[in-house]
Amino acid sequence: MSKDKKNIRDEVHTPNSIDKLIHEPARLNIMTCLYVVESADFLFMMRQTGLTFGNLSAHMSKLEETGYIEIIKEFVGKKPHTMLKLTEKGRRAFDEYRKQMKQFFNEL
Repeated sequence: MSKDKKNIRDEVHTPNSIDKLIHEPARLNIMTCLYVVESADFLFMMRQTGLTFGNLSAHMSKLEETGYIEIIKEFVGKKPHTMLKLTEKGRRAFDEYRKQMKQFFNEL
């Protein structure tokens, strides 16, 4: 290859410090939904994301472990009710993720 021609790999920019926890499609969907509401219940999130009960629950747990979301379990009458809420840490992480993705796409 001549000096004038660059390898295509040299031209591709990738975000270096992208939050891989948020970047996973199902968790990105959850974070996006929670970013625009104050809080949401579990069934609403299932409908919005299209995730199954088990998948949503597993991804919620990962987001809760990192402190990105708060899971509030309560009873309404005698029925269990689960609410999800983006924490301040989660909001900051999502803002940073969005900023990095915008920067990445602006460089293309």
